[in-house]
Amino acid sequence: MAEQVRAIRTRQAILSAAAKIFEERGFQASTISEILTEAGVTKGALYFHFQSKDELAQGVLAAQNQNLVLPERASKVQEIVDIVMLHTYRLQTDPMVRAGVRLTMDQLAHGLDRSGPFRSWAAPVRERLEKARAQGELLPHVVPTETADVIVGSYAGIQSMSQALSDYRDLTGRVTTLLRHLMPSIAQSSVLASLDMSESRAASIYAEAVRGSQELAGLKEAAVAAG
Repeated sequence: MAEQVRAIRTRQAILSAAAKIFEERGFQASTISEILTEAGVTKGALYFHFQSKDELAQGVLAAQNQNLVLPERASKVQEIVDIVMLHTYRLQTDPMVRAGVRLTMDQLAHGLDRSGPFRSWAAPVRERLEKARAQGELLPHVVPTETADVIVGSYAGIQSMSQALSDYRDLTGRVTTLLRHLMPSIAQSSVLASLDMSESRAASIYAEAVRGSQELAGLKEAAVAAG
């Protein structure tokens, strides 16, 4: 058990170091040597967990998808707003998420498959759009697959602009503005009237998601203990 815990901690230390180096230098310019120095581990320890720089990058990309439980809402359009706001908060506060986004947007990362995050970002948005359409929340012209890609693509551009101009300090304001422009072309006016797209939504939905995740983890532990 102790060895397993050490292995988990070592892997996390390597991922954290890789995230820092990838975010600072980009995929192409980063080296295994720099990551080893930052992590404070041996080459053997690193290669036990990751066989290459590409595998390290994929590990960082996967690690940004932290399992946080978003609360269900009667309005599925509100859930879409909450997905965007949750990612916004994490992008401003979580180095692993920032590094994952940097890698995803890095057009110089030749040979690195950057498609996974775009698909994983679009999938939950598309699912909510389909449910929102079934509930009559959307305007007639909305096609969930197309609209999900528009939301994800627009967000990718806005976060990239925010990173360049303010190192994400103004991201919440920019995202709120983006939503105020996008949602009237997607949702029925009756739905728009009740949407919370305020800047404070980002922090509050994160706190709510963390509580939900902790409660779920507690239920799982209790179920395991009950046998």
